[in-house]
Amino acid sequence: MRRLWRWYQQCLASHPVRTQVVSSGILWASGDIGAQAVTHYSARRPDRRANNTPEDKDKDKEFKVDWRRVGITSSFGFAFVGPVGHYWYEYLDRFIRRRFQPNTFKFVASKVAADGFLFGPLDLLLFFSYVGLGQGRSVEQVKEDVKRDFIPALALGGMIWPAVQIANFRFIPVRYQLLYVNLFCLLDSCFLSWIEQQGDASWKQWFTSFHKIEDQKSKV
Repeated sequence: MRRLWRWYQQCLASHPVRTQVVSSGILWASGDIGAQAVTHYSARRPDRRANNTPEDKDKDKEFKVDWRRVGITSSFGFAFVGPVGHYWYEYLDRFIRRRFQPNTFKFVASKVAADGFLFGPLDLLLFFSYVGLGQGRSVEQVKEDVKRDFIPALALGGMIWPAVQIANFRFIPVRYQLLYVNLFCLLDSCFLSWIEQQGDASWKQWFTSFHKIEDQKSKV
């Protein structure tokens, strides 16, 4: 394990962007495989086997990885999360350091707020759009999918990521912050892929109906 860590440090020192790009691609691919497995096995609940429909029988088939989807998700980590994340954390740190003393409450809070309100929503929007287009959906279909998935993902992720980033910005050196985030992205990419695979799941309708109610109130 120490050798692996030393090797990573050497790669990061000599080729920082390339190292972040490769690690992001691998982790996002792993997360998508995990999402596919969770989706497959959660569909094989015992209470569905009593009266199997043709659709249920298809779900009971042996799990097979959709490598095309893995490639699409991995390329998102490779092309966006790795390079953009690398420069985001570096320049964010430089920008905030000019205004607040490092490791103070305002310093950490400003970073968390910027990451949550700027990078986070952009990451979600691009992820759902990229995956949809990569799977051959039309622009109109992608728009509908984004409307369906964006708010649930943002709301659920907003319960976890602030705590993750508080620890990140407070205790982790800048050069390792993307690695720290990438480790959580292993779960996050699994989570986002799972949300996208859920389609029009009933639990998503709650967010949609709530959003519609808020729109109606604003019009009154």
